[in-house]
Amino acid sequence: MTSRERAGETRSAASEREIVVSRRIDAPREAVFQAFTEVRHLSQWWGPDGFSTTTRSFEFRVDGVWEFSMRGPDGTVYPEWIMWTELTPPERIVLTHGEHRDDPDAFESILTFEPDGDATRLEMRTVFRTTAQRDEAAEKFGAIEGGRQTLGSLAAYVDGFVRQEAGA
Repeated sequence: MTSRERAGETRSAASEREIVVSRRIDAPREAVFQAFTEVRHLSQWWGPDGFSTTTRSFEFRVDGVWEFSMRGPDGTVYPEWIMWTELTPPERIVLTHGEHRDDPDAFESILTFEPDGDATRLEMRTVFRTTAQRDEAAEKFGAIEGGRQTLGSLAAYVDGFVRQEAGA
């Protein structure tokens, strides 16, 4: 029996392969969802602190693809590929994310946008193919902190564009 089982915690096989990051964003969920629908928005906030995003192609629809690269603070360029697999505006986005279309290490992310008063609770649930892949993403690539930073960038960006649209 593991210490987790002794403590009364149970986890499914899927949860052993997940990273879940959430954030309350002070904007209506329609505005938060909109930040995912247009490349002019995504390119402004996508990625951890110090990263920039350059888009090669973008089509926001089911089976549409976003091909882009991210440049890290040290100048390293990372190729990225996302295919949108489920879109339920303004509630849910499901996507497959890898370095390229046939990436054997691609993973799935499920984003849910829940109203929270005048704000939005955004949860990003990333499911990897294996626990080892999840652990590598967390330990080697800092996926948990990177996810937190990305949602922080989104929150700051959405706050700015909501204020701009409101004329504040």
